[in-house]
Amino acid sequence: MDPLSDMITLLRPRAAVSKPISGRGSWGVRYEAHDAPGFTIVLAGQAWLSFVGEEPLRLAQGDFLLLPTTPAFSLSSEPGVRCDPVAPRAEAVRHGEQDGEPDFIALGGSFAFERVNAPLLLSLLPERIHVPAADGKATRFGRLIAMLAEECASDDPGKDLMLRRMLDALLIEALRSHDVGEDGVFAGLLNGLRDPALARALQAIHADVRAGWTVAGLAVVAGMSRSAFSARFGEIMGCAPIEYLARWRMAIAKEALAQGTKSLDRIADEIGYESASAFSTAFRKRLGCPPGRFAREAAL
Repeated sequence: MDPLSDMITLLRPRAAVSKPISGRGSWGVRYEAHDAPGFTIVLAGQAWLSFVGEEPLRLAQGDFLLLPTTPAFSLSSEPGVRCDPVAPRAEAVRHGEQDGEPDFIALGGSFAFERVNAPLLLSLLPERIHVPAADGKATRFGRLIAMLAEECASDDPGKDLMLRRMLDALLIEALRSHDVGEDGVFAGLLNGLRDPALARALQAIHADVRAGWTVAGLAVVAGMSRSAFSARFGEIMGCAPIEYLARWRMAIAKEALAQGTKSLDRIADEIGYESASAFSTAFRKRLGCPPGRFAREAAL
């Protein structure tokens, strides 16, 4: 599989909570930071999203926003409105005036990722993914949004299941969109895949993680000099090439240990270590515990 498919497979994303959010008149709410990756899809009207120290971001009808790690934020009918602290809830939320047709409607909630590798893999995603309606209108992404809005407005049997499946597809489409990240906050693996030279190196690593890759060898695959490749990789990916390889090997190992279906010898062989002993030493050095203990704790 390609690197993005590898990442999504290990993350096993799924829509854990989705709920309607609506508002009318003047309103504002403030949420504390929380670990769950949050998303919002605006189905009608508009609202303003604010993060500490940043200018408010306008969310309009058809917009999609994903926050892989959700910092503290405010959501309001317009900039400058007083925002009252609230806690996340699983049920429908109505802001502002409680009577009358809402002038803002959204679907919001959170995604759940496989917990074993979530910290590593989420670190490879951008701080946020914002796809304005204008960017996605003529694409499959826009059509998914339109289908999701139709499903939200219906009362057909199987509605909840359909919404979850559509949200899963929407997440994957957002992650692989080549238009995402033009605002400069795009980073990590996704940005690396947009760089043709780095994409060749990343694809080579993921195609054969067992290989004895070196910086020089990956530079040849990328078609660059060793020094230029190393500098560009570090700038875009946030780590050195061999460090990325080591992290990816450990991500695969953690997934296998959590599943509990493979021996240490087999795991070591599949990710490029000469023996179970060498793998165990590297795992303990990087994770702070032996593979066996990690497997037992992951099974709890």
